[in-house]
Amino acid sequence: MREELASLPLPRDAVFTLHDFTVNRGKSAVLNDGLRAAAHDLVVPVDGDCWMRSNALTQIVSRYLSDPDNTVAVAGAVMVRNSRTNLLTRAQEWDYFHGIASVKRMQGMYHGTLVAQGAFSLYRRDALEEVGGWPECVGEDIVVSWALLERDYRIGYADNALAFTNVPEGFRQFALQRKRWSRGLMEAFKAHWRLLFKRRMSTLFIWWNVCFLPLDLVYSFIFIPGIILAMFGYYYIAGPLTLAVLPLAALWNIVIFRIQRGVFEGQDLKVRRNPMGFLFYALAYSLLMQPVCVWGYAAEIIGMKKKWDTK
Repeated sequence: MREELASLPLPRDAVFTLHDFTVNRGKSAVLNDGLRAAAHDLVVPVDGDCWMRSNALTQIVSRYLSDPDNTVAVAGAVMVRNSRTNLLTRAQEWDYFHGIASVKRMQGMYHGTLVAQGAFSLYRRDALEEVGGWPECVGEDIVVSWALLERDYRIGYADNALAFTNVPEGFRQFALQRKRWSRGLMEAFKAHWRLLFKRRMSTLFIWWNVCFLPLDLVYSFIFIPGIILAMFGYYYIAGPLTLAVLPLAALWNIVIFRIQRGVFEGQDLKVRRNPMGFLFYALAYSLLMQPVCVWGYAAEIIGMKKKWDTK
């Protein structure tokens, strides 16, 4: 770690303090230690497997300064770094580039960004201290974000503040990650259910998240079996008319792609060709992800032991 810090092209007045822990105390504990050690009004947590672009800090701070006064956090844009490893990482590149980024952009347009993700975001230190810092849970970023929203603060989104992360390369690691994300959503609802009744625009997106559980259940236990039946000629659930939604979906995906490509071009980046990843993302990705999400919801509801699940 010290060698890596020494090799970075840092400003001459940059000062770094390395806090090394001999025992794994959990992510939230380490983040809170960093919060207590921070000397400035803005803090930016970055995951260890993320690489920020050279202008990422400038862009995320610029967004914070230009956003409304009640903004206390800004989510950066996290993209995939290891997308060429295999078909699963190629599909995740589309998920981050096309799915997650477009949802955050839409939420940001309506001042309703719900999560300043732990991988790369900016927070106002006094606001974090007001809510007690990051809670000890598996979804510490969404829970602390909703704690801020419950106090009528706002979270912004900087689509041009780019960081690139290594995503899971195997199905087991991918499933454990998405299970953890789903548990984090359930933790946020349990801790901050009052957000459902706030009179503000972001409440719309909170209710949208309420729909995730029933939609994932229907997709996993009705639609997927329907597809399997259709493959054998039984069109009780999914049939030829299901294909009628494809033209509309294709049009919407083209719009999203053009917008996101414009963001990349504005940062002198080029969208790499990834047709096989897109086909897998469009046709099979949800068949993997939605059942895993249901697994995460169930694990939280029945109170299974919580762990970070990285291996």
